[in-house]
Amino acid sequence: MMMLVTGIIGMAMMVGFLGFLVWWIKDLPFSIIVVVVVLLMLYDFVRTLRYGESGGGR
Repeated sequence: MMMLVTGIIGMAMMVGFLGFLVWWIKDLPFSIIVVVVVLLMLYDFVRTLRYGESGGGR
């Protein structure tokens, strides 16, 4: 449960910071990179919650 709460807080802070940067810079390639990175972060977070730190799932 602690990993879930701290992960959500950390992701919210990172998305807030990157959202501010995207709004300030307003460059399409940068925006695409930020969206891809956030999606990869969410994917990794869900896999870590589901399978643990060791990975697994195969």
